[in-house]
Amino acid sequence: MASDALVLSGIDAYYGDSHVLHAVGLRLGEGRLLGLLGRNGAGKTTCMNVVTGLLPPRRGTVSIFGARLGGAAPETIAAHGVALVPQGRRIFRSLTVQENLEVAARKPRPGQPSWSLAELYAMFPRLQERAKQIAGYLSGGEQQMLAIGRALISNPRILLMDEPSEGLAPQIVAEVMATIRRLKAGGLSIILVEQNAKVIFDVADDIAILNTGKIVVAGPAAELRGRKAELHLHLGVF
Repeated sequence: MASDALVLSGIDAYYGDSHVLHAVGLRLGEGRLLGLLGRNGAGKTTCMNVVTGLLPPRRGTVSIFGARLGGAAPETIAAHGVALVPQGRRIFRSLTVQENLEVAARKPRPGQPSWSLAELYAMFPRLQERAKQIAGYLSGGEQQMLAIGRALISNPRILLMDEPSEGLAPQIVAEVMATIRRLKAGGLSIILVEQNAKVIFDVADDIAILNTGKIVVAGPAAELRGRKAELHLHLGVF
């Protein structure tokens, strides 16, 4: 049985006086893909902020490969192998493609799979073609590839992806999802945050649904797929 890459238990999180996450529990198995779904404002990005250390939880625990890291600094959590592909991509627009990648590069951990610049360019040939181009001039799809590449070159053990299909044409979404499948097949542990339930159910091993800051549905994707009425209740169109 696979061990846990990431466990959130009893997480309460606040923005000022606003109570955003309520006793949230999540479990990401090593080498598995967890789809985190929910409507706008449900708390999905807040969960990612808690995991990465950008928002310390008020209560609860965050464990990464068994290490208790809730409330740790973002650089400490990154050093334990967590990387984020943020919503909106947030590339360094004034740097070149290659500079974006080089600034994020980390040495691989002993015995762990690693990503070099050459390997990233092999996965994303368009980034190699545009290596010297200023990143702000890339198309939306190319910027998303760069955001994924920037996360991978940090050689993570856990990859968090926040709305990677947002604002992209269907053909580019299909390319991004194909990339995610390759990463999953390579053994990377992934949390994929999306509003598009159909996209997630095509790739996820497990599903968790947030509604107003609470986990309301969780389980294997294969089991939840048939619960149409429940999915419609929490997600709308499905």
